[in-house]
Amino acid sequence: MEPASPGTTVTLRDVAAASGVSLSTASRALDERGTASKSAAAAHVRKVAEELGYRRNSFASNLRRGETRTLGVLVPRLSDTVMALMFEELERAASDRGYFAMVATSGDDPDDERRAAETLLDRNVDGLILATARLDDELPRHLRERGVTHALVLRTDGVSPSALGDDEVGGYLAVRHLIDLGHRDIAVVTGPSFTSTGVARLAGARRALDEAGVQTPEEWLMAAGYGIENGFSAGESLLVGNGGKRPSAVFAANDNLAMGIIAAAHRFHVTIGEDLALVGYNDIPLSSRLSTPLSSVRVPLDQIAGNAIDLIVNPGKEPRIRKSMPTLIPRESSGSPRYSAPHVL
Repeated sequence: MEPASPGTTVTLRDVAAASGVSLSTASRALDERGTASKSAAAAHVRKVAEELGYRRNSFASNLRRGETRTLGVLVPRLSDTVMALMFEELERAASDRGYFAMVATSGDDPDDERRAAETLLDRNVDGLILATARLDDELPRHLRERGVTHALVLRTDGVSPSALGDDEVGGYLAVRHLIDLGHRDIAVVTGPSFTSTGVARLAGARRALDEAGVQTPEEWLMAAGYGIENGFSAGESLLVGNGGKRPSAVFAANDNLAMGIIAAAHRFHVTIGEDLALVGYNDIPLSSRLSTPLSSVRVPLDQIAGNAIDLIVNPGKEPRIRKSMPTLIPRESSGSPRYSAPHVL
């Protein structure tokens, strides 16, 4: 059978006619949503479609069913390594379930977040995944009130369906590791207080300190942003010292913060892993490749992504807030042996 000439669109009706079957039979044989029929008739239709060069218009087909098989993903910024990695995992998890993911950014600005969300909804996405949720954010509440299918990822407001790591456990693991190494002068640099990640990681760190009876000056418990520049500013403040005293160890609540602290340490001739122990969070690929490899708390982004997509695909399924367990990865930055085992609860 000759394929259609260039520029000619082969329709489902053409495939049905060439196969000698009804339009509905051809449609069922070529429907990619379910398990392909193994009947001889269906195999014949698929063979004819391939020979003719038929390309199924899944977008139009899905619109007829009231769906687009497309999900909108909203992140603060793609220049953040964690957010870029998270989107890649979401894209992969969506594809595995027959969906396409498109991304928009908000710059962590509530007004831009709302505009971006509306733009995605105007494109008839079947659901929204937000990595932008703030504890003071009204958008998740508005989405709930409007009945918009959505899930929060990495962050949570405690109400909307959410997929994230257990940030309190992660903060606990990081500081417990430093305590186990003998440190008592421990500072914590965490994320903004409007994020569940910043609040929960600080809470976990405080729990580890309280459990060990370690008294930490309040000025050493710092809420910053999540950028390298925030880490540099925090590092400068900590390393200049308070009355001649500075911490022997720092838990930075993401790896960007940790890298900023490393830059500040270099400026003040402080050697990471010797003069100052340091633990980061997220274990981005660069962490293990620094000149002094960074101890970090690893978060299973693939598992979190799968949970987020499942919350969209099966919106009524429990639990609605799903937390994945982080793991501590010790390396030289905390003065740990390169291959020592992760601390477990």
